[in-house]
Amino acid sequence: MTGGPPSFGVNLMPSLWDGKPGVAGRELLARRRRLLGRISEAGFDHVMLGDHVMFQGGLGNDGMIDAASALTANEKLAVYLAVYLLVLRHPLLVARQLITLAQLAPGRLSLGVGIAGDDRREVAACGVDPRTRGRRMDEALTVLRPLLAGQEVSFDGEFFALEQAALRPVPEAPVPLIVGGRSDAALRRAGRLGDGWLGIWVSARRFAEAVEAVAGYAKDAARPDVEWRHGMTFWCAFGADTARAKAQVAPAMEGFYQLPFDNFERYVPAGTPADVADQVAPYVEAGCTTFNFIPFAARDGAPSDEAGIDAVAEVRQALGLSQPGTGA
Repeated sequence: MTGGPPSFGVNLMPSLWDGKPGVAGRELLARRRRLLGRISEAGFDHVMLGDHVMFQGGLGNDGMIDAASALTANEKLAVYLAVYLLVLRHPLLVARQLITLAQLAPGRLSLGVGIAGDDRREVAACGVDPRTRGRRMDEALTVLRPLLAGQEVSFDGEFFALEQAALRPVPEAPVPLIVGGRSDAALRRAGRLGDGWLGIWVSARRFAEAVEAVAGYAKDAARPDVEWRHGMTFWCAFGADTARAKAQVAPAMEGFYQLPFDNFERYVPAGTPADVADQVAPYVEAGCTTFNFIPFAARDGAPSDEAGIDAVAEVRQALGLSQPGTGA
């Protein structure tokens, strides 16, 4: 956020994205509480959660349910839900879900929204024509923002129609709406309808250009005083050297995205925490106010979520961006 050090967070679930049977029930709840506690104790500001319905043949977690679980399991951490596939849902129902979450955890929720660009089959399976995603997103955000602000909304669009719709109670603290996507259309959307832009797979130079572009689109839309929350999501890997670090993350990314690691490699910080800090530092200068890390690391030769959390905490410390008094 503006006016202070960047917000740092880590993703909660990377080790569960391999499609293999995972833990459930009490074991899963205990694991989540343990990791959320570790994230909080390490001095992070938020936990990042994702959202998919049917990604790459069936993977996914419902983002809103995950957010509710995390917000009630730990009363200190904020939740950054990103990217939430808003185009697959009706904005009135999403607004009600967000208001319900805001009652549980005022001021602790941020929503990053996306158009589900990585797997068009997921979009089609939800009854949405992939060719309409951009227009649907524009309409959804046009409706969602005033609903969250307690305004009465009448709207007659291509995809959504509302007549004198209003929701109560109004959230005690606004829920920031961050727009994800690398296209120029996404930048225009962020400037016109968002509270910030969320990048992934972009260089620091491109990030700075995007921040400038969003400000220009906001000015054109007569929105000069937005408290921008521009963020960046990094898959990252830790090890004694860059090669060994990348060997940990490459199989996970290839399995998740069904694409060669070469497609992502230059955007994946890897190595020791100091190495990763050096690779991330230019984004601070480029105007990034929120960092989301999806870390892969090992401890005693085995993959360890705790090791990933600890390594990202060291990255923050190396950047000189630790919160006062946390030591993280």
